[in-house]
Amino acid sequence: MRICRFTTSEAATPRFGVLEDDAVSPLAEGETIESLPNARTEKAISLSEVQLRAPVTPSKIVCVGRNYREHAAELGNKMPDEPLLFLKAPSAIIANGDCIELPAESQQVEHEGELGVVIGRQARRLRDDQDPLSYVLGYTCVNDVTARDLQRKDVQFTRGKSFDTFCPVGPFVVDGLDPLNLRVITRVNRTIKQNGRTGDMAFSVPFLIKYIANIMTLYPGDLIATGTPAGVSRMMDGDIVEVEIEGIGVLRNTVCGPE
Repeated sequence: MRICRFTTSEAATPRFGVLEDDAVSPLAEGETIESLPNARTEKAISLSEVQLRAPVTPSKIVCVGRNYREHAAELGNKMPDEPLLFLKAPSAIIANGDCIELPAESQQVEHEGELGVVIGRQARRLRDDQDPLSYVLGYTCVNDVTARDLQRKDVQFTRGKSFDTFCPVGPFVVDGLDPLNLRVITRVNRTIKQNGRTGDMAFSVPFLIKYIANIMTLYPGDLIATGTPAGVSRMMDGDIVEVEIEGIGVLRNTVCGPE
């Protein structure tokens, strides 16, 4: 099942829907993503008549730093003993096809292709007998865009991670995948920069969900960005950046210079 969020020329307010072939079936009135995959839907609309938006509207974006050993090494960082968590502003979210804007405050903005985990139902203080993956709505592509120079300068990650447009997500959310061994590829202008597998994570998706839920309540729609493989590089004005994850598709964005 591919879950999307879309608008039409007649309705500017985004709605959730299920994408099948070349048509979108909107969720019926009163249905939410918590109701999926069994939610009622309305008459399908041709994909050519809709504009796909970012498929998530999270209350928070929880990111995991240094979750791939080779990426930690390329930045000269030690691997943490526990997941290194930080928050990224939800206002940074943009959709597939939108422009990543380079802020004038930074001279080194880099891509970070990552597997995104979208929560489907409230998770809090999970017990050992509760399956963390049962709380997942599905998976998506994330580009955790980072102003690396500001990240190093500030020590805290908030500014360097949260400029507007610094969180491309999409193109949709896909359920039924095994998050333990998916290939994550990032290309810049068709050249592969990052090529890793989620099986190389220091902390797996189930472990991360439980770990995070035992710190903060995860609500339906919340997004976990699970860390990036080695190969991050600077993005320049005019670059086309693609994050591809097997089973999900390709998240593609153009990079735009500062205003």
